[in-house]
Amino acid sequence: MGEAQSVEGHRSAREREGWVTGRLVLFCLASTVITVVAGLVQVSFGEYSMTFLEAWQAVFNPGVIFNLHAWSAFLLGTDLPEMSTASIVVWTLRMPRVFVAVIAGATLAISGAIFQAVTRNELASPFVLGVSSGAGFAVLATLVVFSGLSPFLPLIAALGGTVAFVIVYTIAWKGGTSPVRLVLAGVVVNMVFQSLQQGLFFFADDLGVVQTAIAWLTGSLTGTGWGEVRIAILPAAVAIVIALAGARQLNVLMLGESTARSLGMRVERVRFSLSAVAILAASAAIAVAGIVSFFGLVVPHIVRNTIGGDNRQLMIGCLFAGPALMVVADVGARLALGGTQMPVGVVTGLIGGPYFLYLMRKQQSMGEL
Repeated sequence: MGEAQSVEGHRSAREREGWVTGRLVLFCLASTVITVVAGLVQVSFGEYSMTFLEAWQAVFNPGVIFNLHAWSAFLLGTDLPEMSTASIVVWTLRMPRVFVAVIAGATLAISGAIFQAVTRNELASPFVLGVSSGAGFAVLATLVVFSGLSPFLPLIAALGGTVAFVIVYTIAWKGGTSPVRLVLAGVVVNMVFQSLQQGLFFFADDLGVVQTAIAWLTGSLTGTGWGEVRIAILPAAVAIVIALAGARQLNVLMLGESTARSLGMRVERVRFSLSAVAILAASAAIAVAGIVSFFGLVVPHIVRNTIGGDNRQLMIGCLFAGPALMVVADVGARLALGGTQMPVGVVTGLIGGPYFLYLMRKQQSMGEL
């Protein structure tokens, strides 16, 4: 008996050690390199003229990187210390856009991975399940009607996303849920909330607010600053930490409800708890970057097809791949039309829409994992 327990203990230890593979490490390193390179390209363009070398020197200026007063100004909103003109332009106007892209990319990717696991449906994502449109309606209502509540955007977005997800789950529930019902219910809820979003424009008197809302609805990082970073960084960090800690629970859920229950898991409690984490993650991104369509659908698939289906690997991979793909998409959106900046949500929609149709065609079971 003792020998069997010892063997089982060694096996569990090997399993814990085995999920950190060389492929995962290389994938994360490659994603980091892509993020850094794309970020350097991003900060090299703007109205203030400077060469690539000047912009990059400003990025790696040790007088800023190791200056606690500068980071206090960036993250807490205190007075900015004395800097060179190039450093001010790069660090106050251009770098925040990269940081917002990193935060939005990581949270949307992790949110999509969680939703796909808890629903056992590879077509699930914040956008497809109506969470994005629900959160979007709540944020848009705040921008247009209740602008005084803007500091609470992540909380408001999370509330809207939660309401939308509960509606979807209620519609899809019939003694349980299925991938088909969840997707169809998500489509219906998406349409309803998008109609409500369009109706809100009739209450907007300020043209500037309307333009901001339109850019936000299409998913745009243009004009984002440290204020957006401050809004999103705390809820994003909380969601990411809990998601990483809950990855093993997701692996158990993937075994099926009966198996999970036989292992002592309270399935519905875990499912809704992790769904709340996914909603918080998506809401943090939506509050600062708008509705970036299909991003949470595509990225988990890229990671899963590259490094495997273990959710511990998947969460780590999404944490690195999400920022890489979001920064690259934002650079593409900025440079695609020359002087005119395209919303990043247009780029992700053009890629994600066809990919969604491909998944539907490929999977006979409508996306069941």
